[in-house]
Amino acid sequence: MPDSTAPVSSRSYDLDWLRAIAILILLFFHTGMWFNTWDWHVKNSETTVSFQYWMIWSYCFRMPLLLFISGAGTSMALGKRTPRQFARERFRRLFVPLIFGMLVIVPPQIYFERIGQFTGYWDFYKTVFEFIPYPNGSLSWHHLWFILYLFIFSLLALPLLRYLRSERSAGFREKCFWLLASPAAALFIPAVLLLNSQFILRPFFPDQTHDLVHDWAYFVFYFGFFLAGIIAYAVPPLWESLGRNRKYFLVALLLALVPFYGCYFHFRGLIQLPWEMETIGDFFDRVSIFVSWFTVITIIAYGQTYLNRPHPWLSKINEGLYPFYILHQTVIIAIGYYICQLPWGIAAKYWTIAALSLLSCVAFYLVVIRPFNIMRFLFGVKTKSD
Repeated sequence: MPDSTAPVSSRSYDLDWLRAIAILILLFFHTGMWFNTWDWHVKNSETTVSFQYWMIWSYCFRMPLLLFISGAGTSMALGKRTPRQFARERFRRLFVPLIFGMLVIVPPQIYFERIGQFTGYWDFYKTVFEFIPYPNGSLSWHHLWFILYLFIFSLLALPLLRYLRSERSAGFREKCFWLLASPAAALFIPAVLLLNSQFILRPFFPDQTHDLVHDWAYFVFYFGFFLAGIIAYAVPPLWESLGRNRKYFLVALLLALVPFYGCYFHFRGLIQLPWEMETIGDFFDRVSIFVSWFTVITIIAYGQTYLNRPHPWLSKINEGLYPFYILHQTVIIAIGYYICQLPWGIAAKYWTIAALSLLSCVAFYLVVIRPFNIMRFLFGVKTKSD
């Protein structure tokens, strides 16, 4: 019988690499929001549907992947900490940057969205302290909803984390392994659970604005990926089985993408399917959930196999990823506002915004955040004295 108590490894370098890749995907995704036809805070004067053909798939897995990785990382973060120490650490690393971000990092996004209504930034910034939630006011977490969710998820999962670290969970971990070790089970049992959660909740909470009051369906959906990361990492034989089954996962993903893109091409008028639009839309919503899970588990499996190796730069990259995430959307919007006024084509604007945003976020981290403990504290990075 596999040992369900042995640690996966002293350090899962694959998770560090995958976290970096996932956040880089976010940079390109949010840059693309300037130019696709989806609604966003700001838009280029010229848009195109071509971005949407890759963005529709990445929309399904970019945040679930980060949450799965965060679940595994949270399992490691508990370590030998007491619940009180863990909650204090989560408060410092998540809640403090959230409040700082809402008051300092996010407001420029709203300013550029409404720039014509104010004489300057400081004229606008006073409206933040009216504490009226966006979109009626200027107080919002925007892309920092992820940090809020992660903070709440960490606290909700604390009893499970403690249980999985105890000897009492040996039987539970063995059952998880035997239940999910086969490729079919690992693919379909979590996917069906996620699907059922949305069957139950989406009719009552159809709003997808990432507002905790109106978006409980997505809250539960994302929590499912977070819990999956915790459980998969806490059961070493199960974690290792993911890598062994990677080829099955890839085949399942490719098969799921056929109906996924078939529906999407129908929506775009490229093909015609012989069903009512509402039926196709419902089917697309369902298959999207399978695509989300299949993509995440495939990436995790291949990352475990090919990326679990150290690099001299990896620890430095990993330390800067969290500040990079906090900064990236604001920087994309600030830079994009000026680039999109130039008489360039979409491709030139896209790559310029992406490149300048990447360089700006890295430079800001290296020059303004990394050297100073107060900035490290505000951006959720361990201070040098820790």
